[in-house]
Amino acid sequence: MDLVDLIEEKHFLGQEFLTWLWYKSEERGGAVLVSEIGQDILVVFEKHMLLEFGEGETRENVVCRGLMTELREARAGLALGKKPEQARIRIQRDDHEWSLTIKARIFEFQNVRLPKTEIGAEGASNDGDPLAAEGLILDQIGLFEMAVRTVDQLFRMFLEVRCGEQWPAELGKIQVWVRKQN
Repeated sequence: MDLVDLIEEKHFLGQEFLTWLWYKSEERGGAVLVSEIGQDILVVFEKHMLLEFGEGETRENVVCRGLMTELREARAGLALGKKPEQARIRIQRDDHEWSLTIKARIFEFQNVRLPKTEIGAEGASNDGDPLAAEGLILDQIGLFEMAVRTVDQLFRMFLEVRCGEQWPAELGKIQVWVRKQN
């Protein structure tokens, strides 16, 4: 099996992860307990989501966005069997806040907005200082790695539930949540 076939066969996991994460984020008002670090982080689905319906050549995409929608269209789409293929998510961990888009099919991050830092503010005022520029780049790399690590920890939590005995109960809760949204 080549890589493209493998991605196509397993892409449902990314869609299920986004659905589960959306449910988990709303279960406790945005707070999601990350068991690996033993603390809550804030996960908020922002007002942009791409839903997918169908398979193969009959696959259709629906974009749901806007300031006033509060993702109502996306919620209604879930009830109709549409699956999240791409979502804009805001994550807050400790004193840092990221905004990023996750594409479910290949677990790609897009439009990552890193937190503002003191180094970034200093680096902007120290034009031409190579040490300040290096510090800014290293700081940004660290913040990007922290965002990736946080999403990886959330995905690991999802996989533990998805592959474990608790999945039928969790799936039942998600189904109730989906029906309750309309």
